[in-house]
Amino acid sequence: MSKRRVLIAGESWTVHSIHQKGFDSFTTTEYAEGVRWLKSALEAADWEVVYQPSHVAARDFPHTAEELAAYDCVILSDIGANTLLLHPDTFVRSKPLPNRLHAIRDYVSNGGGFVMVGGYLTFQGIDAKGQYAGSAIEEAMPVTLYRHDDRVECPQGVTPKVSDTNHPIVAGLTGVWPGLLGYNQLVAKGGAALVASVGDDPLIVAGGFGKGRAVAFASDCGPHWAPPAFVEWDGYDRLWGQIVNWAAGAI
Repeated sequence: MSKRRVLIAGESWTVHSIHQKGFDSFTTTEYAEGVRWLKSALEAADWEVVYQPSHVAARDFPHTAEELAAYDCVILSDIGANTLLLHPDTFVRSKPLPNRLHAIRDYVSNGGGFVMVGGYLTFQGIDAKGQYAGSAIEEAMPVTLYRHDDRVECPQGVTPKVSDTNHPIVAGLTGVWPGLLGYNQLVAKGGAALVASVGDDPLIVAGGFGKGRAVAFASDCGPHWAPPAFVEWDGYDRLWGQIVNWAAGAI
């Protein structure tokens, strides 16, 4: 039997720094990815992981629901809507192409699994630059998004609380979860399952859309909002395996 396949898009960034030393200055550039903890967790759960960093997803993310159907689940993590809306051929050459946010919505409606993971450029994010509010992605998700910067920064730490102990996503995850350092503020839609919370806000919300399922995870899957204690937690692999298994209809 072939492995189930998951497509992860996002979780990459480039930092361009200016170093000023008196009269002189120079620049350095660093590229980084934050996917390794999530990727490892899903591989441990027997998933075949296909990973597209944000700059790769800009061009190579599938254009249609039919192309996305090659995957049992699709995950967007810390990647803004513009990266999927503005294909280089559209932005640079004014070439009409399919709307990839519509493709994700239709893929879920047709029976696919979808997970959005929080961060500075998912949901609405920093300065509302994630830009998913009012989009086809919001239609498919079990949460309603604010139209403003939705970050809740918790440098002191905030401890997740399981809200629905009977939900398959949190099966076997007993005891106190490690704290998180922030999250995106979301509102659970009517009929969706509030699986876990942070403070007075949702952390994990799960729900159906058409023939498929979607999960919103309001915080990070890696640093910085998910600090070392969270990504090294012995429940981390189980949590993410069960999130994606549930979204794909495997549990």
